[in-house]
Amino acid sequence: MPKDGSGFNMRMHESFPLFLLLTVTFLVSGLVKGVSGMGLATVAMGLLGAAMPPATAAAILVIPSFVTNVWQLGSGPATARLLRRLWPMMLGVVAGTLGGATLLVRVDPLWSGLALGSALILYATYALISPSLSVPERIEPWLSPPIGLMTGAITGATGVFVMPAVPYLQSLRLDKDELVQALGISFTVSTIALAAGLMAHDAFRLDQWGWSTLAIIPALAGMWLGQKVRARISPRRFRQGFLLFLLLLGLELASRPFR
Repeated sequence: MPKDGSGFNMRMHESFPLFLLLTVTFLVSGLVKGVSGMGLATVAMGLLGAAMPPATAAAILVIPSFVTNVWQLGSGPATARLLRRLWPMMLGVVAGTLGGATLLVRVDPLWSGLALGSALILYATYALISPSLSVPERIEPWLSPPIGLMTGAITGATGVFVMPAVPYLQSLRLDKDELVQALGISFTVSTIALAAGLMAHDAFRLDQWGWSTLAIIPALAGMWLGQKVRARISPRRFRQGFLLFLLLLGLELASRPFR
């Protein structure tokens, strides 16, 4: 695809398979986020990373991820209080992501796919086991920056935002609404930092901005559908199926360099 924005409609017509892939990917990942409150970036990176280089997938992910996560973090009244509590972690996320993005852009796509697959396997395995963790309040100020740095490094290298941020935030004894907002804050900061890291390496081009913007529509439609589905199914069964799917997808991606 050319790097300038001319002929975008023509490219979209000529690239119908890509258009279909993005529509299905973000509809499914939005549905997962609508049901569970998370998972859009994880599912989208897994599905897109199976069809294109992870750096390209991460670039396309940026705008729908940003829009849906801003929506999520604004869903309650605790945003300012959570920002005051979590800012050391968020600084670590930014620093780690900017550094890790070098790997995502410069490493051979097969090996960055291995990193992405490994991140999916790690998260799915952890979430299926669901260990009960609790971080004492007295060590939170010391633990938050390195957790943020680790999360950022994994985000930058793979485009996946969840490890170890999600287990850590779940261990802080936040109530349900606060946890949803805290996840929204973490994912939003991760998305902005990932976009900055990609742009610093000239890996977020104008044509990708177009596809990324287009993906907002199926992502929001999927979230709306997921919120409807959530009232009709067992969240536990849905979560188990979603995690098993991520595990299989991660195994497929991680095995590619060895075939």
